[in-house]
Amino acid sequence: MDYFERIWAAVPEGAEPENFALRRDYLLANVASGDRVLDIGCGEGAFTAALADAGARPVGVEVATEPLRRARARHPELELHLLDGQLPFAPGSFDVVWAGELLEHLRDPQALLDDVRRVLAGTGRLLLSTPDHPRLLRLRLALSRPAFDAHFDPRSDHLRFFTANTLALVLDDAGFDRPRIERRRQTLLACAPR
Repeated sequence: MDYFERIWAAVPEGAEPENFALRRDYLLANVASGDRVLDIGCGEGAFTAALADAGARPVGVEVATEPLRRARARHPELELHLLDGQLPFAPGSFDVVWAGELLEHLRDPQALLDDVRRVLAGTGRLLLSTPDHPRLLRLRLALSRPAFDAHFDPRSDHLRFFTANTLALVLDDAGFDRPRIERRRQTLLACAPR
């Protein structure tokens, strides 16, 4: 079974995404009605559906079949695609790309960010969220071997760990222009113009 299929097999059907309201509100505050939005890693379609309800024109993509099956059953009106490799869209296809809680799961986030820049319109922007690792959390983890081991368990599905500074570096390396990064409730929220 594929890596992401194994992850989704363990997620209860209908489970609300972590920090859903916080992330949804951030996303919708940065998207205008009519915007063409790509939701990468759309899961069961909660954010894609919220975008459609707000008047955006969303397209969801996912690398695993199980969350897409669930999303199609719950939201048959949504445009959803199984992703196999690069994003299957023409350059400049989207006003906004949403990558919610995605980068931390990727072996090569830089490759995805390069592809995101390709599909964004010239005035487009990347919106993303990822878990935050601020100084106090890092200190607590450094002082407690059990907490450190639990947090950085190599069997976890998180492969990357970001601070506001390291996220800014990754976005800068990918060519995004002056990303604005906010911290809210142990979540980093970023808006990165193309």
